[in-house]
Amino acid sequence: MRELCDILEEVNRRIAAACGRAGRSPSEVDIVAVTKTHGAEVVDEARAAGLRIVGENKVQEAAWKKPASASGPEWHLIGHLQGNKVRHALELFDCIHSVDTAKLADRINFIADEMGASPRILLEVNVSGEKSKSGMRPEDVESVARHIVEECPRVTLEGLMTMAPFSENPEDARPYFRRLREIRDSVQDRLNIALPRLSMGMSGDYEVAVEEGATWVRLGTVLFGERPKIKSVRAVADDVGGFTGGGLDSYSGEGPTVRVLD
Repeated sequence: MRELCDILEEVNRRIAAACGRAGRSPSEVDIVAVTKTHGAEVVDEARAAGLRIVGENKVQEAAWKKPASASGPEWHLIGHLQGNKVRHALELFDCIHSVDTAKLADRINFIADEMGASPRILLEVNVSGEKSKSGMRPEDVESVARHIVEECPRVTLEGLMTMAPFSENPEDARPYFRRLREIRDSVQDRLNIALPRLSMGMSGDYEVAVEEGATWVRLGTVLFGERPKIKSVRAVADDVGGFTGGGLDSYSGEGPTVRVLD
C-alpha cells in the first residue's frame, strides 16, 4: 500500500498542474481531507502528512472522532446539517459547508449568539438540480446571502459549496463548477461582499474543479482508499437530549460507529 505522504505528493502535483492551466497559484487551493467512516487514526495520519483540514459528513461521527484524534487540524462539516444538531455542530466544527436555507442560517446565528461563537459558513447550492442532492436553488443564493449579511451578525459567510453529478468523465462536472463560480462572482458584485471560498471537487473531478476556481477540494478516496464498511449503527445527539443508543465498533475497528438513518 502506498504511503499517504506519497499519495499526497501526487495529488498536490496534480493540483499545481491544474492551477497552472488556469493561471492560478497552488497556494489558493487547500485540501479538505474527508475521513468519513475512517477511524481517528486516519485523522492522525492526515495531520502527520501535513493536511490541515478534516472534513466530516456527520456531526455525530465527529463527536467521537475529534476527541480521539490529535489536535491541530480544522474540522469542517461537509454533510447535511439538521436544525436539531446545530449546537453540537458549532461545538465541533470550525466551518460548515452545507447551509442550505435562510432558516438554518437563522438557527446557527441564534445558537451562536447564545454560545458566544462566531461560525464560518458556506451556502450549499444544488447547481445540477438533482432531487437526490441537498442545497438551495441557484436563483435563491443572492437573497439568502443578503439575509445572512443583514440579519445574522454572528455568522461569517465565506463562500459557496456544490456537488457535481456523478460521472466517470471528470469533464462532465465542469459546467456545474463553472456555474457555481459565476454565481459567486455575481453575488459578490451585487452585494458588494467578499466570498473567497468555493468548496467543490472530490476525488474523481478535483482537477477540473481547481481549473474552475475551487479553493477547497474535498478528497477522501483518492487519499485514504475505499471507505471501510459500517459495522454498527447507533442513534446520536440533538440539541436537547445528548447522546443515546448503543453499538460500539468503528468503521476501522476503533471507537464507536455513529450513523443516523435520516
